[in-house]
Amino acid sequence: MDKLIIEGPTRLSGDVRIDGAKNAALPIMVACLLSEGKSVIKGVPQLSDVYTMCKILRVVGAKVNFSDGTLEISPGAYTGNTAAYSYVSTMRASICILGPLLVRQLYAKVSLPGGCIIGPRPINIHTKGLSALGADIKVEHGYLIAKTRGLKGNTVYLGGTFGSSVLATANVMMAATLAKGKTIIEYAACEPEIVDLAEFLIKMGAKIKGHRTHTIEIEGVKRLRGATHKIIPDRIEAATYMIAACATKGDITVRGANINHLGALIDILTEAGAVITKKPNSAIRVRASRRLNTIGLATLPYPGFPTDLQAQLMALMAVSNGIAIITEKIYPERFMHVGELNRMGAQISLEGDSAIIRGVKNLSGAEVMASDLRASAALVIGGLIAKGKTTISRIYHLDRGYKDMEKKLSLLGAKIKRVKS
Repeated sequence: MDKLIIEGPTRLSGDVRIDGAKNAALPIMVACLLSEGKSVIKGVPQLSDVYTMCKILRVVGAKVNFSDGTLEISPGAYTGNTAAYSYVSTMRASICILGPLLVRQLYAKVSLPGGCIIGPRPINIHTKGLSALGADIKVEHGYLIAKTRGLKGNTVYLGGTFGSSVLATANVMMAATLAKGKTIIEYAACEPEIVDLAEFLIKMGAKIKGHRTHTIEIEGVKRLRGATHKIIPDRIEAATYMIAACATKGDITVRGANINHLGALIDILTEAGAVITKKPNSAIRVRASRRLNTIGLATLPYPGFPTDLQAQLMALMAVSNGIAIITEKIYPERFMHVGELNRMGAQISLEGDSAIIRGVKNLSGAEVMASDLRASAALVIGGLIAKGKTTISRIYHLDRGYKDMEKKLSLLGAKIKRVKS
């Protein structure tokens, strides 16, 4: 397993360019199975999760070519209907293949998904939604077995214990595009990644309305065609570098991001004392000339503060002025990074679904271990601001969501290197 070694502290400065959004690319890749024609997807990030999804699509019979950030996917009349554990176990988003396989093949066998260990993430919202469209779904030997004689439109409520579900919304929306009649998804997710998926489906010939709201209407069509589409920028990658700039009292310009997708973060960082300026050509300048103030927040579905930024913001709050309270409303057990940050000198305690962070002046370098994708990014930020050497192991988690992070940070002035072990 590779490791990252960081010599800190450092002050980040310069420009960083953002890649396409992984969380938009993965469902869009699966959506290509809804058509027999070839689709071309541009701006796809070259990440391990994307390569895994390529393998899953090939297993079910699609032809996939991935080169220089452009994907060509030709499903043809594929006949595969099984997504095996060996692939699906590595990432949560693979469950999105259930809807397209079911509506096209009338049968799907998909392993229960895996991904980061951030607490229980039940799939009952997916099964409830697809069952409402006419699917018969059961779990056998670790697999979801879904059958149907033909999906039919219906009104589907997708609210869960912790709000709307992004992947369940994607699954039901994709299946509904080829179902007979109208489907109305109530309490649908409205994240930018869902909007991007809907825009791609519309290019394919789907009839979708309301995909920027919590109520989405889909009128089923008989067939869809291939389409060409460019993936939206990765708002979580952009936000991670913005937080890193603030933590290191840096001055960076993030290029290629969509500032409209970052409202909650910009509000929080500005309240804490950062200066954020919108620049021409999709650029955002982030400056923090001093130690920031602590703030309190709760993670919420979009447009609230993203759960995928909770760990990174905690690393920033660990060296800010005062006491911060971060409440995790999406995945209440998503605090695996707390112990590792405390190893670096942070003062963080947990009370239920809340973390109480008492800001300290400095962190100190230490050997730490990444537990999941976003926790990995938080430890990188911790290493940038810590005095001395930080060694982060199990960074394969990081590679699932950040392309060449160590190279991008090096260009910003960080002393960071990847070591093979």
